[in-house]
Amino acid sequence: MPEQLSLRTPEDTEAFGHALGEALRAGDLVLLAGPLGAGKTVLTRGIAAGLGVRGRVSSPTFVIAREHPAGPRGIPLIHVDAYRLGGDLDELDDLDLDSELVDSAVVVEWGEGSADRLTPDHLVVRLTRHPDDTRTLTLEPHGTWVDRVDFPFPRPNPVP
Repeated sequence: MPEQLSLRTPEDTEAFGHALGEALRAGDLVLLAGPLGAGKTVLTRGIAAGLGVRGRVSSPTFVIAREHPAGPRGIPLIHVDAYRLGGDLDELDDLDLDSELVDSAVVVEWGEGSADRLTPDHLVVRLTRHPDDTRTLTLEPHGTWVDRVDFPFPRPNPVP
C-alpha cells in the first residue's frame, strides 16, 4: 500500500523533498504527479537542496529540462517538466534522459505515463492539493524502490 503524508505548508513539502534528495543516488528516477499548483516545483527545490546541487530551481516548463550541476555529493540533477510534451514520446526521447539517468538523479514533473518507461525502477510522488491549501503526498514505489521507501523521511503528519 502506498504511504501517505499530510503536508501542511510549503516548508513541509520542501523538507520532505530535502530528505528525498539526501536519499537519491545516481540513476534514480522520480516522477512527480499532481495538478497545477500542487507543489511539484517546491518539492523539487527541496530535492535539489538534499542533493546539494548548484543553481536556482524553478519550473522548467518553457525549456522542458534543466540540468543542475553536481555539488559535493557528485550527483547532478536533471529537472524535466513534461507538461508541454503532452505525452509526445518522441520529444521525450530527444531529451536523451536514458543516457542522463546513468550519472544523474532525474526528476520529471508530469512524467507519469511517459517517463516511467525509462526504467522500471522509479518512484512516483503524487501530490494532491486540498481546498485548505494543504497537500497529501503519496509515495508509489516501483521496481527496486519498493525496498527503499523506508529510508528516513520526515514523517511529521502521517495520514491515518
